[in-house]
Amino acid sequence: MSQPDRVIPEVTLREVVEADLPAFYQDQLDPEAAAMVGFESRDWDAFLAHWTKILADPATAVRTVVVDGQVAGNVLSFEWSGEREVGYWIGKRFWGRGVATLALAEFLRQYPQRPLFATVAAHNAGSIRVLRKCGFTDSASPPDAKDAKDVKDAKDDEVRLRLDG
Repeated sequence: MSQPDRVIPEVTLREVVEADLPAFYQDQLDPEAAAMVGFESRDWDAFLAHWTKILADPATAVRTVVVDGQVAGNVLSFEWSGEREVGYWIGKRFWGRGVATLALAEFLRQYPQRPLFATVAAHNAGSIRVLRKCGFTDSASPPDAKDAKDVKDAKDDEVRLRLDG
């Protein structure tokens, strides 16, 4: 028995506009999504302060992910402890359709700076799979791990991936 053809969504990236923020806010409120990233959802004021800081930072590259005309999430790259990180958040209603992989792949084409790092909750198999599909490989522990105990703890809770050239 053959599988039905999978419909590949139209995924585009564009500048973040203020009107995107309510969608981003609602997405981060989802308890399952927040648990996947090991993250506590923010209230509106804290969320808005966080995004105001992101959008004001000239060293941060951030794009809205649009799927079939709808805001689906965001993808960004930023400096963290002297290294360039990449991250993304895709709304739960878009999970399982290849959106994260397509969005990250396009972002990586637009922003060729390397190396790039990603730190992912160890239990977030979907995100780890997306990063590996886009060429990331296992790396060292997060740059803020200070001693052997911190490195061990970081490896238990997080996976660190790297993308070169």
